[in-house]
Amino acid sequence: MSTQKYENKERVNAWLPPSMIKNMELLCEPNNMKNKSEFIYKAVDFYIGYLASQNSTTYLSKILLDAIDGTLKMTENRQSANLFRLSIEMSMMMNILAAGLEISDDDLRKLRGRCVSEVKKNRGKINMEDAVKYQMGLDFEEDAHE
Repeated sequence: MSTQKYENKERVNAWLPPSMIKNMELLCEPNNMKNKSEFIYKAVDFYIGYLASQNSTTYLSKILLDAIDGTLKMTENRQSANLFRLSIEMSMMMNILAAGLEISDDDLRKLRGRCVSEVKKNRGKINMEDAVKYQMGLDFEEDAHE
C-alpha cells in the first residue's frame, strides 16, 4: 500500500448504494477515519495492492496469520492430548474385559471385521444400543442383507 500524503489529489465521482454509504459512515469513526473520502482512499489503496499482488496473503496481517496458526496448533495439541487420554482409557477397558471374558481368536477377528465395517458405514457414530442388538442376535437380518 502506498500512502503518499503530500501527493496532489483529483476528485472522482462515484455512485454507491445508500446502504454502503451508511456502512462507511458507521465504520469511519471506530477506525480513526475523518470522513468518507479517507475511507474510500484507504479502501481503494488496499484493493489496488491486493489486485497487484500475486499472493493475497501479503495483505493479511502477519499478526493475524500467526494468531490463526497458533490457534490451529493449540487445537491440534488439545485434540492429540484428548485422543491419547481416550486411548489409555480404552486400553484399560479392553484389558479389564479381556481378563473376564473367554473369547476365541476367530470370534475376535470376526468381531473386529464387523466393527471396522460398522464404524466406516456410520462414519464413527457408534452406540451401545446397536452393539447390544448385535450381541443378542437382533440385527442379524440387517447383516444378512448387506
